[in-house]
Amino acid sequence: MLKRGCMSPLVRPSTEADIGAITAIYADAVVHGTASFELEPPSETEMAQRRAAILSEGYPYLVAELGGYLCGYAYAGPFRTRPAYRFTVEDSIYVAPASQGRGVGHALLRALIDACERRGFRQIVAVIGDSASTGSRRLHTAHGFALVGILEATGYKHGRWLDTVFMQRSLRDGAASAPGTLPG
Repeated sequence: MLKRGCMSPLVRPSTEADIGAITAIYADAVVHGTASFELEPPSETEMAQRRAAILSEGYPYLVAELGGYLCGYAYAGPFRTRPAYRFTVEDSIYVAPASQGRGVGHALLRALIDACERRGFRQIVAVIGDSASTGSRRLHTAHGFALVGILEATGYKHGRWLDTVFMQRSLRDGAASAPGTLPG
């Protein structure tokens, strides 16, 4: 969370002008981290296409700023492509290394959950690369996610096997009632 005296991150919808910063944040995660199982960072063109695809399907794509500096981004996308999964989303959150531990991930996840609920989704799933990623697991736990499973040794990166951690949180009524129709 934020330390006393620190400013709160500003979370807003992403724009095309954010693609350069989004690409740089993601490239660092790909090259140095285990949150993504990609091995080569995608280009700005590819990241712009990915963002456009998410937005065209009606999913939220947000960014966070601290002091005017874009320091993180988050989006929700389809959990799986089969139609029965249409009320379940998967979240993705990336924070620039210099901004980690400053409340950026919390602000992004809180806003992303709200945006998904407004759109009528009922479940949100976090697919976390590497069971040793305790920061991501703590972040999701703090926002009501529960651990629902670990797939062991499903990815190989940085010279070691990585687990895939699944966490889940209900949105709105969750499974307590029929979902209705998604907007859009």
